Amino acid sequence: MNQTINYTIRPLRQDEVPLLKNFLYEAIFIPEGMKPPSREVVNLPELQLYIEYFGTKKDDFCLVADYDGEVIGAVWTRIMDDYGHIDNQTPSLAISLYKEYRNKGIGSHLMNEMRALLKSKGYNRISLSVQKSNYAVNMYLKLGFRIIKETMEEYLMVNVLNQEMSHTQR
Repeated sequence: MNQTINYTIRPLRQDEVPLLKNFLYEAIFIPEGMKPPSREVVNLPELQLYIEYFGTKKDDFCLVADYDGEVIGAVWTRIMDDYGHIDNQTPSLAISLYKEYRNKGIGSHLMNEMRALLKSKGYNRISLSVQKSNYAVNMYLKLGFRIIKETMEEYLMVNVLNQEMSHTQR
């Protein structure tokens, strides 16, 4: 039942910013057999920095997948001191889709559109942090992300957007 659906990718509207709280929760990886955390977990300071006052910083960008007028997925970036932070010129990326829309190519499409947007804005690379056991690691690798640092549980990954700059910024 992996049918294709017609959706569009577009920028997040200002009145939709509160939706990022839902997508932040959906972005939390829950290993097999683990109980999901309370939705209140997104109010922790280390998670709030992904969404608090989103759209007010020059490096805040968000694209959404819109299916029949409903936002079903989001990819957003901002320069912040998060788990995926590399430096103050590299936006960190977060992405999530509602469960029923995963594994349909929508996430890859969102990521490719965000990469194109950031490249057009002059960014040289983007970063993210992902738990090693998260199935999304394979998607990130297929999209050209490379592991640059590893902890016991996570990978820090980077995607180079501007090849000319990549040699000086690795």
